[in-house]
Amino acid sequence: MTVTGWIAGFALLLVLALPQNAAAHHHTALRQSIAEAASSDDALAAFYRERNFEPIWTTSDAAERRNALLAALDRVEDHGLPASRYDADLLRQTFRDATNPYARGQAEVLASRMFLQYARDVQSGMLEPDDVVADIVKDLPRRDPLEQITQFVSANPHEFIRDLPPSHPEYVRLMREKLRLERVLGAGGWGPTVQSGALEVGDSGEGVIALRNRLMAMGYLERSATATYDGVLQAAVQAFQADHGLTPDGEAGAATLAEINVGVETRLGQIILAMERQRWMNRERGDRHILVNVADFHAYVIDGEQVSFETRVVVGHRDSDRRTPEFSDEMDHIVINPSWNVPRSITVGEYLPQMRANPAAAGHLQLMRGGRVVSREGIDFSQYTNRNFPFDLRQPPGNSNALGEVKFMFPNQWNIYLHDTPSRNLFDRQVRAYSHGCVRVHRPQELAYHLLARQEADPRGFYGQIRASRQETRVNLEDPVPVHLVYWTAWITPEGRVNYRDDVYGRNALLWRAMQDAGVAVRAVTS
Repeated sequence: MTVTGWIAGFALLLVLALPQNAAAHHHTALRQSIAEAASSDDALAAFYRERNFEPIWTTSDAAERRNALLAALDRVEDHGLPASRYDADLLRQTFRDATNPYARGQAEVLASRMFLQYARDVQSGMLEPDDVVADIVKDLPRRDPLEQITQFVSANPHEFIRDLPPSHPEYVRLMREKLRLERVLGAGGWGPTVQSGALEVGDSGEGVIALRNRLMAMGYLERSATATYDGVLQAAVQAFQADHGLTPDGEAGAATLAEINVGVETRLGQIILAMERQRWMNRERGDRHILVNVADFHAYVIDGEQVSFETRVVVGHRDSDRRTPEFSDEMDHIVINPSWNVPRSITVGEYLPQMRANPAAAGHLQLMRGGRVVSREGIDFSQYTNRNFPFDLRQPPGNSNALGEVKFMFPNQWNIYLHDTPSRNLFDRQVRAYSHGCVRVHRPQELAYHLLARQEADPRGFYGQIRASRQETRVNLEDPVPVHLVYWTAWITPEGRVNYRDDVYGRNALLWRAMQDAGVAVRAVTS
């Protein structure tokens, strides 16, 4: 039995040794103390009330519960959570001091509070992300605290607590990488940064040596004594570039060197934040689902945790009112030959000023009112403001339609969806943040074929026939597909490749500051 278990057991023996009346008084005082301590928390008050205020932590037979909780609290930093938020030492001391009914009741409820706080944080995240970043609008998988603690009491405590964190392979990989980087930091990091200008094949000297040493320390290069930028070093640079979203040309230019010089502490912060983001998604994602990583400018169809389709995408502009939000929804249909119903913000913010200056401007758009096309003839656009403009704008299907020839719909309050685009040149850029918020798809036809293949024997022929009709056509998906718009700047592939991306919207900086304010910090491990 642990010290904590022995103390609680000894306290119970003292109670049993009391005269009958004294023992009854002790028990009544204990229940009163529990009721008082739990009264400020609705869930705990309801839990203990249902149990007639009987304790679950401070009895002689609760040693395994106490041990399971304390062991988990001792390891919270393994999950990137702040030890100060739970304070296992305080709980131990409170258990040790529980030698009278009042103190025992206080210890009882403190343990329950810490359990619920830890369970909530490790299961579904320590932050309320939309309090930090308005564009993160995820429905977090919060569990009901009353149900949580009620289920815990009837379960094996060690197994219950072990199963609280996400079991998704990505979380496990991130946790493993976090522990590895902590050892790297404890050993001194990756060594000196590369203090040099751009480097390329054929170069030699101190800059090349520093680059070589840095890549060796990061695991991109086997031990080498070369002082020349040779083919082997070039291949290592290319691998590094691929893992960091850079053009893999094998040349160590300014952007590549800036990423190579990022320190272990910064990467650790990205990994810890990535673990928090995984906790926000600790629910069933769908055996088939679509993952749009805004920070990576890519979309993926995932089948059974394997990527079955991927494509480059263009996402919302960096401007605060055009950024693509983070949320999850369900794609239930696609539209072939879509019309573009221009969002109100674009109508009055971009096109109305043009039409005030020139009534013939934006002639490719139809003027709509009450669902009907309205002639522009005789309309004085100069009399309208953003507030009183009574029309909508619509672009009918066609080769130049802003949505291209297909859109993929998961109806949501932000009117965000995936779609084709006639502006193909943007897909060749490394940073692809140019849209008004929707997600433009580089391979839209192939994505449509891929989704339709589950319900059409000839998805290409089916799609092509509708496309040739030039008629706007809705096609329902027989099996709707969950869609998750995420913002991952750190993740690890099933093959073990650690990927990092830039914080294009500045969201990570705000979230990391909030985590630090709550006590999260990177740590170095030397053993």
